[in-house]
Amino acid sequence: MAEKTKPDHGYTEDSIRSLDWKEHIRTRPGMYIGKLGDGSSKDDGIYVLLKEVIDNSIDEHVMGYGKTIEVQIEGGQVFVRDYGRGIPLGKVIECVSKINTGGKYDSKAFQKSVGLNGVGTKAVNALSGEFIVQSFREGRTKMATFNQGNLIKEEKEKATDQKNGTNMIFYPDKDIFRNYKYNPEYVNNMLWNYVYLNKGLTIEYNNQKFFSENGLKDLLEKNLSDELLYPIIHIHGDDIEVAFTHTTAYGEEYYSFVNGQHTTQGGTHQAAFREAIVKTIREFFKKDFDPSDVRTSINAAISVRVQEPVFESQTKTKLGSLTREPNGLAIRTWINDFIKTELDNYLHKHPEVAKALEQKIQQSERERKEIAGIKKLANDRARKANLHNKNYVTAVFTRLSSYRSS
Repeated sequence: MAEKTKPDHGYTEDSIRSLDWKEHIRTRPGMYIGKLGDGSSKDDGIYVLLKEVIDNSIDEHVMGYGKTIEVQIEGGQVFVRDYGRGIPLGKVIECVSKINTGGKYDSKAFQKSVGLNGVGTKAVNALSGEFIVQSFREGRTKMATFNQGNLIKEEKEKATDQKNGTNMIFYPDKDIFRNYKYNPEYVNNMLWNYVYLNKGLTIEYNNQKFFSENGLKDLLEKNLSDELLYPIIHIHGDDIEVAFTHTTAYGEEYYSFVNGQHTTQGGTHQAAFREAIVKTIREFFKKDFDPSDVRTSINAAISVRVQEPVFESQTKTKLGSLTREPNGLAIRTWINDFIKTELDNYLHKHPEVAKALEQKIQQSERERKEIAGIKKLANDRARKANLHNKNYVTAVFTRLSSYRSS
């Protein structure tokens, strides 16, 4: 048999390419913003672009600069203005167009930031048909305009009477995001999450005001549709906030956040919380409850702030960090210790809540055992039916054989 000839695909030195930053982002946008989409799904890329810009403003607020963020979306064009410190004027262009450039590599400037990779606004810039950045800082301002990541216009630094802060305007590139449209409901939910997680923050969006007095407690109250079995337990600590209750619904529902980022796929902090709840409740009631009985029907929200968080992708939907800070306390230990102390104290101070919680767990235990009993009975009956049918078929076959032989 003749040996097959391998095709020559021309794999030479000329086949190797090096893309510049904007080419790479535009060629492989999914690496940076997930799926593209037209805005009909809440995880479409246009919402990631919006979020990347707002995240920078949130980081300023977290560091103590700027209590208000203004957001406008008109005909697909997005305006975001914060009142933080403003980008240092000499670095305005680099911060939005030079990959791996930013102020967040220095943990002293941004202790617990969401965006640490120096990619966010560069991705927005590269994927926008028009991108404008303007910084206001100490009576001076600097502005630059880009198209698909290419610098089109750079204005000279000049005097201004505007308050410190940064203004960014972008228009997602229609060559990449075809027929897109921002869904107001998805934008509203995103902005509500920001104010739930950032005490004292006000976001003004298209003539609406977003502000929360009670943080994660407000978040749960807004999202719960089933009857509460006891008032929401709301506890705070150093860089951690937790709210939870049980309802008449089944299953488990979690809203988890890291440095203000909604980790829709959970991660190490959510896993630690689920474990800590079971452990603390067992110890409080001195009963070895089944974990499923403790967690069934729970609705919970947890928010943590950690230094240099490690996410499993650029879209930051799942936390992978094992420690609270580099070479620091394990996240599992930190959250377990917090829940053990704060939840135990809360239940001792609120015996009526503790009683309602115990009754719910006992109800879940009864239901689980009843279901297990019904399944066992059904399996036993099915087994007996199969045995009966097998014996019946054998008897019929024997009679037929006897009849034929006679």
